[in-house]
Amino acid sequence: MNDTLIVIPTYNEKENVIDISKAVLSSCPETDILFVDDNSPDGTGRMADDLAAENPRIHVLHRQQKQGLGRAYIAGFKWALERSYELIFEMDADFSHDPKSIPAIRTAALSADLALGSRYVNGIRVINWPLSRLILSTGAALYVRLLTGMPFTDPTGGFKCYRRAVLEMIDLDGIKSNGYSFQIEMTHTTWRLGFRIVEVPIVFEERRSGFSKMSSNIVREALWLVWKLLFRCRFQRHPGAMHPRSVAVKGAGA
Repeated sequence: MNDTLIVIPTYNEKENVIDISKAVLSSCPETDILFVDDNSPDGTGRMADDLAAENPRIHVLHRQQKQGLGRAYIAGFKWALERSYELIFEMDADFSHDPKSIPAIRTAALSADLALGSRYVNGIRVINWPLSRLILSTGAALYVRLLTGMPFTDPTGGFKCYRRAVLEMIDLDGIKSNGYSFQIEMTHTTWRLGFRIVEVPIVFEERRSGFSKMSSNIVREALWLVWKLLFRCRFQRHPGAMHPRSVAVKGAGA
């Protein structure tokens, strides 16, 4: 078993699972894949099972119904923590996250606690999005930064890598959000715990096939979630004390 796991939620992604698995596994020899399938009616789960039967680096976790992106990632994180993976990724199945960026994000996570793949650090790198979608995304990022105090340029992004120690410290059952709000809540919780977070530039491309899961409910949930986070931390807009593991890593690299 490798030390890195890529958790990829799927729902009606049969057009992507074969190609994304090949691209991910070829991009980084240290990685395994866990597909978390929400009982896709198009047969994505069965296709993932076939891939897993052929390749020991591919695993599948089946869930009985569609419960949202956040719940799928939480299930995947728990699965990873029950095993000996040290680095746990989030990644989309639709090639909007380029598998070629995995090594750079993984390398960054080795000297930090959470590495965020960022579309907006040092410029904007988004391909094939309409201007309205780009404005919504960058506006949401600014909204989150202004209200929470987090200094990250892409807090709603879903291409990231956690060290095991971070997920072990987070009450995963207490994370209730989904969609963009899940990404915000997980990063904010990590930041408030004092873990070291770095951003890695990535290129984001609109999905190659299938349909976007974006909805107005997802947007509304994210807008409200930021206020919930502020209440939770009593309106403190700064990270917690430096986590001991982060101090050790920072000192080692000095």
